[in-house]
Amino acid sequence: MTKAELIDKVAKDAGISKVAAAAALQSFMDNVTKALKKPEGKVTLVGFGTFSKSKRKARKGRNPQTGDPIKIKASTVVKFKAGKALKDAV
Repeated sequence: MTKAELIDKVAKDAGISKVAAAAALQSFMDNVTKALKKPEGKVTLVGFGTFSKSKRKARKGRNPQTGDPIKIKASTVVKFKAGKALKDAV
């Protein structure tokens, strides 16, 4: 499902315009991003899941085309853990 398809579905289910649904979805994404930027960033939606961030250490890897070793920098990654209701639904 694409963002546009999700907006159409939300607008139809909630009985609102596509513009309002797009604004609501954008607001949700912006606020999750802001929350994850904080030092203790975490967003929990009971029954749906939890967005959190984790630090990944620097490591060595290989270029798949040439096989040459490369250094992969440390980074912060976003994780999503599905909640019980979502797991049961799928």
